[in-house]
Amino acid sequence: MKIAIFGLTISSSWGNGHATIWRGLLKSMSERGHEITFFEKDVPYYAAHRDMTEPPGVRLRLYRCWDEVFEEAKAEVSKADAGIVTSYCPDAIEAADLLLSSGAGVKAFYDLDTPVTLKNVSSGAGTGYIGPSGLGDFDIVLSYTGGRALSGLKDLLGAKRVEPLYGGVDPAAHRPVEPTGAYRADLSYLGTYAEDRQAALNALLIETSKRLKGKKFIIGGSLYPDGFPWTKNIYYLSHVSPADHPAFYSSALFTLNVTRAAMADMGWCPSGRLFEAAACGSPILTDRWAGIEDFFEPGREIIVADTTEDIIAAMSMGVTERSKMASLARMRALAEHGSERRAVEFERILSG
Repeated sequence: MKIAIFGLTISSSWGNGHATIWRGLLKSMSERGHEITFFEKDVPYYAAHRDMTEPPGVRLRLYRCWDEVFEEAKAEVSKADAGIVTSYCPDAIEAADLLLSSGAGVKAFYDLDTPVTLKNVSSGAGTGYIGPSGLGDFDIVLSYTGGRALSGLKDLLGAKRVEPLYGGVDPAAHRPVEPTGAYRADLSYLGTYAEDRQAALNALLIETSKRLKGKKFIIGGSLYPDGFPWTKNIYYLSHVSPADHPAFYSSALFTLNVTRAAMADMGWCPSGRLFEAAACGSPILTDRWAGIEDFFEPGREIIVADTTEDIIAAMSMGVTERSKMASLARMRALAEHGSERRAVEFERILSG
């Protein structure tokens, strides 16, 4: 297939989860013979933190303003087998208007932030990336979140056909490596700061660090504000590049996953980093959300924690038990959540 995508970013992984999702998925799509063009607005924030200028198998078209790229985009979607507009694309509304009036074979919208979208729409705040007509004119709406989020896209935004397309992991990019000194820790957490993650992060990491003063904790991610409740045994890294993710995950005794509140409330919301950590062989501790058992088996492949006490108990796990859990999660991630598997699902969805 010839596919045109209008997205937030694939060139910069700084402060967003979209880039790594696209990189693994589109690399596998390209390896399966598909031709892909990704239109990305060249905004200063991502330009200053760009860590990939030539995504494998993807023609990246950076542009400064919509008028600059309009004619090229029009020509591209006119001959595309599928066109896709995503959430948080800076020119999503203009791109959607172009796509929906084009001769593209399949006209799709991919919401990588569905719970946030639905929360903003239901509150009247709007999204900035979905026009007043909603999603009813698209042939298919894909959602990074499953469960009741799918019915929300139909009920609130008029989507006709909705299917989940969860994140996945590129096993070539995420695999166990030798631990690295800078990333060694008893518990590490990788994630951009978000206010609606803070309550869970406080309970599962901040309070744990206060109780276990002899342990080392690491937080990696951008946008952490002044006044964040750091403790003496929490070490902070403002950015961990995707190339360093395997070392980050492989160097800690445990990795923590914390979900944004809106997503946890919807359920069926696996972070791509959940799969990445598993593929790197890291034992995973996670907050609780509905549907997690569809991705990893709690108590066997992953530990679900509700409280500080749950985290402390999990961190007392012996080496043998910890290694067995990590190995089972890695096998599950590679068998069911690899980028090749997601590419096959993507093909099926776009083929109708």
